Amino acid sequence: MERTIKPQDLKEQLSSRTDLMLLDVRRTSDVASDASSIPGAVWRDPEKVGDWAGELPKDRPLVVYCVRGGSVSNAVLDTLKEKGVAAQYLEGGLAAWKAAGNKTEKR
Repeated sequence: MERTIKPQDLKEQLSSRTDLMLLDVRRTSDVASDASSIPGAVWRDPEKVGDWAGELPKDRPLVVYCVRGGSVSNAVLDTLKEKGVAAQYLEGGLAAWKAAGNKTEKR
């Protein structure tokens, strides 16, 4: 499995797969300053990934995203992979998702 997924590929997967989990792992301050999210995403605090990572299913694909797809997504992804979760992160994060013209929803 590739480490990253492009916004267009994620959009296609979201329209064709019902088992894909989407996690918004933006920092609390980033969520407070921008209430939009990708439809269907669930927010998880990246600072507490060690607390919730073990609760995620290992038999479902998962995509995480942060603001720009940088250090936050990568750190969360590394932890998830250590726990055996089949995960990827969104290249460019929420910013790239929006720049591609994809829909968002208010949290």
